[in-house]
Amino acid sequence: LTQLTDQLRDNLPEVKKGIKILGVMDFIRAKARFGIDFNCTCPELSKSQKILWQQARHPILESALKEQGKKIVPLHLSLSREKRVLLISGPNAGGKSVCIKTIGLLQYMAQCGLPVSVSESSEFGTFHSIFIDIGDEQSLENDLSTYSSHLTNMKYFLENASRNTLFLIDEFGTGTEPQFGGAIAEVVLLELNQAQAFGAITTHYGNLKKAADKEKNIVNAAMKFDVKRLEPMYELEIGKPGSSFALEIAGKIGLNPKMLDRAKKKAGISHVQFDRLLSELESEKNQIAKEKKALDAKNGRLTAAIKDYEDLKKYLEKEKTKVLKQAKEEASRLIQTSNKKIEATIKEIKESEADQRRTAQAREALKAHAEKVVKSESKKVSEKIIEKGPIQIGDKVQLKSGAVGEVESIKGKQAEILLGGLKSRVKLEELVKISSKEFKKSTDHRVQQMTGINLNDKMASFSSTLDIRGVRAEEAIGKVEYYIDEALLLGHTEVKILHGKGHGVLRELVRNVLRENHKIISAKDEHVEHGGAGITVVTLDN
Repeated sequence: LTQLTDQLRDNLPEVKKGIKILGVMDFIRAKARFGIDFNCTCPELSKSQKILWQQARHPILESALKEQGKKIVPLHLSLSREKRVLLISGPNAGGKSVCIKTIGLLQYMAQCGLPVSVSESSEFGTFHSIFIDIGDEQSLENDLSTYSSHLTNMKYFLENASRNTLFLIDEFGTGTEPQFGGAIAEVVLLELNQAQAFGAITTHYGNLKKAADKEKNIVNAAMKFDVKRLEPMYELEIGKPGSSFALEIAGKIGLNPKMLDRAKKKAGISHVQFDRLLSELESEKNQIAKEKKALDAKNGRLTAAIKDYEDLKKYLEKEKTKVLKQAKEEASRLIQTSNKKIEATIKEIKESEADQRRTAQAREALKAHAEKVVKSESKKVSEKIIEKGPIQIGDKVQLKSGAVGEVESIKGKQAEILLGGLKSRVKLEELVKISSKEFKKSTDHRVQQMTGINLNDKMASFSSTLDIRGVRAEEAIGKVEYYIDEALLLGHTEVKILHGKGHGVLRELVRNVLRENHKIISAKDEHVEHGGAGITVVTLDN
């Protein structure tokens, strides 16, 4: 060891430099590995103060839930100069504290140059100071009670807060008598807002929720709660206050209903009504959200159907004009040819001075020409006619207008036929059978007329996997619906949709879209070795 030390001593400066470089490289590699493990991004920091985050996740909580086989629910946060302070309310164990801890941790990580667990569309500002009051700072050594420690922190916040400050306060105003604690907390909140500082606060106090509604720079937010199952949903909803659901949770735990009734009376009718109103609003909000989602899906399908109808109508109008034009041209040609033949016959009769033999020959020639014209026209029709006899269900038919379709049902003297994606009732006498070959030729021509699609180019450029990771919900729905339509058009029987695992919201959204398409046979997770729940394998009825 002494000899080794002697050898190192002469090269000590180089060894120290090498150790420093290795440390820097190890640190950079550790950041990169962390970013990969938690699907992080490296956002650009702007000099202004703002928080516009999508899919924000607390990495420690995400890791703990992953070990338990659970998925984290990401947060969507928005703080700007106009709406600087977020007042978060809601039930206990609903995720309020985790929310403000996520804000503090991710903002600090970003300003330290670390990758952060948010989506790429997120935007980060820069804060010169971050003030945090989370947890119980009670101290025997410093003779501080819980409330005293909170007040000490509030005093420091008020003295040092500025427009470049981010403050995070958990359970604002607790630790003393609610009547006075709520009043002091409201005054402190208004002063921090006056200092133009940014912040997020969790609370149960009703007076703070009312103050947030009145102050233009403070916005209420709530951790969503499933009223029917009495379970937290861990989703942050900005724009309205949340209820603590104290009475409901107590009832679920099993407290005596008579005790709860006495508690309601002691709390006062106004407090109970306010809390009940918030509970009812939460329930109605969830119901409206579900109905809106279903309505949006129906509107999307209706819009697509209207477009198909308009395209088909344009095509039929165009074909009608084209067929009439062709018929007129053909009739004109036949008339001209026949007139010429008649004139020639008359001339020949005149020149032969009504010779019976020559006249008879001319008449025979004219008769032969007429039969030739009839046969020629009959041949054109016979190429489309399969056989004589009544039209039956499943027959390919052509309307007098030129449009082609397939008979779906027959009722009396009318048939219901499928024209493209539309059904129409037509009299049987206006239909004629055509061959499958002619039907395919006509429909292929219609598709080309309507869409101008080059199927060869489509087939060559089509990918069997659709990647929608990081795409917003509304855009993802459109992409999936268009992709499935294209796959069906090109005759594919199986495709894959890459949505990532994450918290499972995008995966569930994709599955809901697929369930509404009757052409989907099945939609299931990919094999665990090839992506598992991050990829949906879709089997198509083609």
